[in-house]
Amino acid sequence: MMPANFDDLPALVRYALETTRATTACPFHDDVVVRVGDDAAESHAYERAKRILGSDSTDFDGNALREEIGRQLAIAADGRCPKCDRTDPAG
Repeated sequence: MMPANFDDLPALVRYALETTRATTACPFHDDVVVRVGDDAAESHAYERAKRILGSDSTDFDGNALREEIGRQLAIAADGRCPKCDRTDPAG
């Protein structure tokens, strides 16, 4: 899905990461974003994001894009959904 607002940097980066399959949402927990761990997909996400223009036909600063991509990748779960990996403490 395309972000509704091309002027919203976090939404634009989220779109680029998801559409290049650098990240994915857990199918069981909508609030969990999982980092796939594919360096090529992450690089592709940056390239895709820097080509998307804002509503005023300007692009985003490359440093701002890199920082936002890094921020979103840092807060994503690494490889697996932690909610799915929870084990029953009684079992």
